[in-house]
Amino acid sequence: MTEASLEKQTTSLDRVFTRRTLERHESRPTQDASEVLDLPYGTLNDTADMREYTEETTEGIIPKRTISRLTGQEEEYELVTFKENDPENPKNWSTIFKWYCTMVVAMTCFVVAFASSVITADLEGPAVRFHVSHEVALLTITVFVIGFGVGPLAFAPFSELFGRRPVYAITMGLAVVFVIPCAVSQNIGTLIVCRLIDGIAFSAPMTLVGGTLADLWRNEERAVPMAAFSAAPFIGPAIGPLVGGYLANAAGWRWLYWIQLILSGVMWLLLTFTVPETYAPTILRRRAQQLRKETGVASYTTEQELDTRPFGERLRIFLIRPLQLLFQEPIVLFISLYMSVLYGLLYMFFVAYPIVYQGGKGWGRGPTGLMFIPLALGVVASAICSPLVNKHYLSLCRRAPNGKPAAEARLLPMMFSCWAIPIGLFIFAWTSYPDFNYWGPMLGGFPVGFGFIFLYNSANNYLVDTYQHQAASALAAKTCIRSFWGASVVLFTEQMYDTMGMQWASSFLAFLALLCCLIPYVFYFKGATIRKHSRYAFVDNEHEEKVAGSEKV
Repeated sequence: MTEASLEKQTTSLDRVFTRRTLERHESRPTQDASEVLDLPYGTLNDTADMREYTEETTEGIIPKRTISRLTGQEEEYELVTFKENDPENPKNWSTIFKWYCTMVVAMTCFVVAFASSVITADLEGPAVRFHVSHEVALLTITVFVIGFGVGPLAFAPFSELFGRRPVYAITMGLAVVFVIPCAVSQNIGTLIVCRLIDGIAFSAPMTLVGGTLADLWRNEERAVPMAAFSAAPFIGPAIGPLVGGYLANAAGWRWLYWIQLILSGVMWLLLTFTVPETYAPTILRRRAQQLRKETGVASYTTEQELDTRPFGERLRIFLIRPLQLLFQEPIVLFISLYMSVLYGLLYMFFVAYPIVYQGGKGWGRGPTGLMFIPLALGVVASAICSPLVNKHYLSLCRRAPNGKPAAEARLLPMMFSCWAIPIGLFIFAWTSYPDFNYWGPMLGGFPVGFGFIFLYNSANNYLVDTYQHQAASALAAKTCIRSFWGASVVLFTEQMYDTMGMQWASSFLAFLALLCCLIPYVFYFKGATIRKHSRYAFVDNEHEEKVAGSEKV
């Protein structure tokens, strides 16, 4: 099949999926179209019956007649579905167990983010040991974060083809193994290469958590669990320098890697042996295989198994989908750019704090790490406030037609919290004089941390609601671009502060964050129009204008 025909088929599938899903959900008021999340829509043809993944039936089957890919004749099949109140449906699991799964994957993200930053506490150790410059030592951070950008392009589609659990288990296991060569490395090449492999492997949890939460929680329940996940990538980097500073002083730089091995090993065990598969298509495919084996009836199947396209063709669509979303969807592109700026600010702090406190005030690594505490407290404070945001969203759900607010309702927290970032940066900038009290720049981290999680949580929810059927790919695209930017900033932050000075370098970042405040406002007022002209966004044309009007506050 040519690239043009493939693209034409993909576009047709996009439109048919959206139309058919809306028709079915409009005819079934008991189930909201917004519950269609992370389905295998990239692997299905335009005759696929999406009810298999969105509806619970009494018998657990939906009859279907279609052309067999083996005989070429029309045959009758039994599509396997979840039964009513099916205990194997992740959305029907107990709230306690769903929260356990949520916290395990969120803690895994915390460990991954911690691993990215803990080594910043002592870059001089490997630089001296391996006789390299400070810039070369910084590459251990850069390549790790680059891995965060490369991995999602493969792991997001693999999870939709094979399920979440195998990808979690394999990638986390690989990451644990390659932490060991970092800890015992005898040259800088080994350290850099293994850090790159770890970054790629560790990116899987960051990529898949959005899909896992979509598997577990219904649309109206998702805000608070998403906040728990969103906090992890920001608390981890804030805690990393704090723990790393004192650990490096006490035990040396190699223990910065041994602590990663311990924490990631524990999370690998929990993920692999205590968290079941959550991806509905994978669960149903296994159920269909079991039914065929037990009954000897070959008609039990799933839409994934009925698809006639070669595996390579489906995989090709999956691999290019995140890039298509990134470069063809303005919503994905600009939200990703905004998150990239925030992610870059976070990694710039790893360099800026030592410049202000170690270079400017003559402090050591441990006390400098303590200055990250207000940043972490800001993240925690915003996570605590998340139930209030969720409560407001649920009020919009009650007021909206069919209980479904437009996706732009998710931008409201971003619209008020975006100002916290430049405020915190301006405080950090103009209180960072060496003669000023350390409380000034330290407290500047609190509004930054407070704004981070609200912005990140709002962006994730907006992308998931806008690209419901391929949320994992949208999140992967965002993770890709933000990671490449985060990897780059650590290489020029010192030079920027040397050239511009501490005050104006931080002010430049504040002005950049201030400019980004326009993004949520533009999408709040124009997002519905943009989605209507999108090839990939989930758009309910009949209700969109009424919903947008009903949710104004």
